[in-house]
Amino acid sequence: MSTRDLVLAALFAAIIVALGLLPPIYLGFIPVPITAQSLGVMMAGVVLGARRSAVAVLIVLVLVAIGLPVLSGGRGGFAAFVAPTSGFLIGWAFAAFATGFLSERLVHSDQSGLVQTVSFFLAAMIGGIVVLYAFGILYLAFAANIGLTQAFVGSMAFIPGDVIKAFVAALVGRAVMVGYPLLPVRI
Repeated sequence: MSTRDLVLAALFAAIIVALGLLPPIYLGFIPVPITAQSLGVMMAGVVLGARRSAVAVLIVLVLVAIGLPVLSGGRGGFAAFVAPTSGFLIGWAFAAFATGFLSERLVHSDQSGLVQTVSFFLAAMIGGIVVLYAFGILYLAFAANIGLTQAFVGSMAFIPGDVIKAFVAALVGRAVMVGYPLLPVRI
């Protein structure tokens, strides 16, 4: 990995941390808030590609592990990795990688703007929602000792917000692709 790749990964790690400064939105009927940090994970995937976005998320996870309050609500430390929702936190690295992997294969510079935007949106939806929720729901069902169905149904309240985040990530990916493409070219 080059110095440029590490700098870009660190930049997106900082963006993910900065999105944690936005106040969480509590729905009232579920104790888990909606946060903006998963938007940063999706944006890292569509802008940086698979490897660099996964490194960006791993940097954030290391910062959490050493106790820095970089998660939404000022959380940090090993306690963040043993909560019932820790599967979503661990899933960030896999979601970023999957989003980047799909972006690298679906988006090409010779495509129209609409096709690029739709491709980024699909990559963000599959990587940033399907992959992330697979990790999150499985761990939630295990850690909270509830069934998969209950964990799945409880997580569905977050899907509309995540679809909006995927759309925003797609717009960001397209804007960066036009101005200063960073996405690795894959054949």
